[in-house]
Amino acid sequence: MTTTPDLSTLTGDYTVDPAHTTIGFTARHAMVTNVKGKFLDFTGTLHLDGADPSRSTASLDITMDSIDTGSPDRDGHLKSSDFFNTDEHPKMTFRSTKAESLGGDDYRITGDLSILGTTRPLTIDLEFNGAAKDPFGNERVGFEGKAEIKRSEWGLTWNAALETGGVLVSDKIKLNFDISAIRQA
Repeated sequence: MTTTPDLSTLTGDYTVDPAHTTIGFTARHAMVTNVKGKFLDFTGTLHLDGADPSRSTASLDITMDSIDTGSPDRDGHLKSSDFFNTDEHPKMTFRSTKAESLGGDDYRITGDLSILGTTRPLTIDLEFNGAAKDPFGNERVGFEGKAEIKRSEWGLTWNAALETGGVLVSDKIKLNFDISAIRQA
C-alpha cells in the first residue's frame, strides 16, 4: 500500500465503506462517566476536489435503528419516543453546504444535520489520514473527524434528575467519525 501525500491527485467521487468506517458518539452519563455508541447501518458519499477543496461535498444517511451502545436495554430506550423515535424518524442525515481547507491535513466541513425532523447546521473538523490502494485494487481515502452538538437543539430533551444534583444524560454530545471511502469507477 502506498500513501498519497495530498488531496491534489484524489479528485473524484467516493463511497463510504461501512465495513471500515465508524460513526460514533460519546455522552456523559450520570455526570460521572462517558457512554460511547455507534451506528452500524449507514451509507455515504464524498466528492473530493483536490484543486479546490471548497468544491468538495459529503453526504451521510444513518439508520437510527442501528444504534449500538453495547447495552440492548439502553439501545431500546434510545430508539423509543423518549429519544430518536425511530418508528417515525428512521433516518438521520447530513448534507454538506461548505468545505474548506484549514492548512496541512486539516479541513472543515459544514452542513445540515437532520434528526427527528429538525435540521440544524453542523461543523465537523476533519484530518486527512491519507490515501492508498488496498490489496483488492480499491483506491481509498481516510478522514478522522469530530464535532460537538447540544442534543436539545434537535428536540432530544428526555432526561432524569439525579438525587445528588445534575442529570442522567448530558446535553452535550461528542460526535466522532473515522471514515474510509472507496473511489467510484
